[in-house]
Amino acid sequence: MTRVIEEDDLLLAQLARRNWIVLAVLILGSLAWWSVAVTQGVVAGGLVAIIGYGWLQRSLVKAISQADKRSAKRFQSSYMVRLAALALALFLLIAKGGVHPVALSVGLSVVVINIIWTTFRRLY
Repeated sequence: MTRVIEEDDLLLAQLARRNWIVLAVLILGSLAWWSVAVTQGVVAGGLVAIIGYGWLQRSLVKAISQADKRSAKRFQSSYMVRLAALALALFLLIAKGGVHPVALSVGLSVVVINIIWTTFRRLY
């Protein structure tokens, strides 16, 4: 049982570290467009995705480690606050920030790319 927990902790640490690597690769790719708005969109989207992923991970660990009747309610509340904060951040980035929406969506896909990459690495 302890070995499984250690492997899971290692996997989570690898995912967190690899998110930054994927973001760096996407930023380097965005430089080919020679557009500040595109690069800002990728950076902003990547940061929002990584922060949201970290927030969700901490909330889940806290909910699981404090397994009582109120932990599920606290997790749901935290989830709704996180969702509202991310929605507000995306609204401000698109409406007021002047970032390119497609580049923002590319940046937001950092965690998805990382999870797909990790899945293929573990399968093959």
